[in-house]
Amino acid sequence: MKFTKPFLSYDQQADQLIARGLQGDKATLVAHLQSVSYYRLSGYWYPFRKPDPAHPGQKLDDFSPDATIEKVWDRYIFDRRLRLLVMDALERIEVDARTRLAYLHAEKHGPFGYADDPATLPGLILPDRTKFLDYFRDQLTTSREDFVEHFRTKYGRDHNDLPIWVACELMTFGTLFTFYRGCAPSVQKALAGRYGVADVVCLSWLKALNTIRNICAHHARLWNRVLGVKPMIPNKSPRWNKPVPIPNDRVFSILTICHHCLNIIAPGHSWTDRFKKVLADHPNIPRAGLGLITDWDKHPAWGTP
Repeated sequence: MKFTKPFLSYDQQADQLIARGLQGDKATLVAHLQSVSYYRLSGYWYPFRKPDPAHPGQKLDDFSPDATIEKVWDRYIFDRRLRLLVMDALERIEVDARTRLAYLHAEKHGPFGYADDPATLPGLILPDRTKFLDYFRDQLTTSREDFVEHFRTKYGRDHNDLPIWVACELMTFGTLFTFYRGCAPSVQKALAGRYGVADVVCLSWLKALNTIRNICAHHARLWNRVLGVKPMIPNKSPRWNKPVPIPNDRVFSILTICHHCLNIIAPGHSWTDRFKKVLADHPNIPRAGLGLITDWDKHPAWGTP
């Protein structure tokens, strides 16, 4: 099928939306389209589109009578604030996890064990291990970070690799996930114990958090998203399963993991209160789009350790 949709100016885009039933001031709508774009905002006005009676589960182009520019924009601003809040939590979790993991690995295998001995990363097959090491060796050659330049100048003639506690400062969240996946079970269990979960749960959390981190970094939508990579919920822990299990298909599971980890990493943090403030500032946001359960903040998983 050929793509036949024509280019539309901002005025034309606004006229089309208003003709389809979106209520509100045209000048305001044009200003939003200029700063955010039609395609980006469409994810927030999609729930306002009328259902297609001929095709259950699909939507018509026309809007329901309650669709307004203000409601759509409120959802967009809420989602933006939510992403920034999640990124703040992920930064602390990522730094904590990679710091601990580098320490545990170095304690067991020394500063260069990860590079010198494949047995120290038994979970990585050869192509993955090669890619993992190539990333750090490229950083050693090209990075302009002061600590890398210092190592390169002082030790570069004798070493082709960075000590693991230096290398960890160059890790992306994806590299952290690969590192954890590659470590020996004893090291994996030690890091998972830091967060009070089994190693298989920790692995699933890092994978899911890495996916969410990428979504946030690319400014994509969190609200009303069904998770493609779902974190495991500790099935043997009453704290996570009573009175009801924490659902793992929406961003609420990620928020719960963030709260849980921050309680361990930064006791007394204000992150949970800031999340409640964002919710309070946007009372009309459908909570189902987040996956919030009834009395979510009273669930034991949202308490303190």
